[in-house]
Amino acid sequence: QVQLVESGGGLVQAGESLRLSCTASGGVISINAMGWFRQAPGKQRELVAITGYKNTRYADSVKGRFTISRDSANNAVYLQMNSLKPEDTAVYYCNARLSWTGWTKGGDYWGQGTQVTVSS
Repeated sequence: QVQLVESGGGLVQAGESLRLSCTASGGVISINAMGWFRQAPGKQRELVAITGYKNTRYADSVKGRFTISRDSANNAVYLQMNSLKPEDTAVYYCNARLSWTGWTKGGDYWGQGTQVTVSS
């Protein structure tokens, strides 16, 4: 079945950059939107960025620092993270959904997560 695989996480110092990658595999699927959520210890999962056929959204906390891009032909999505802050430390999850409706909540498919740790 459909799987999302993330890569690119790691340990960096504040001010440095990382690029996360996610690719969907396991068959041909129709994906409207792909994006990234994150969850820090003791906190709720939150939307970081998502892009669909017509819309792109960013969390206020990452605007101007993170950029989401997509290669729809290969069912891939990327997150360029610049000027990283310790507050960005979290597990980042790739998400793919079949429609834009309900975009703030995520679904229908999730990756396993990749750890991003930013030291001060």
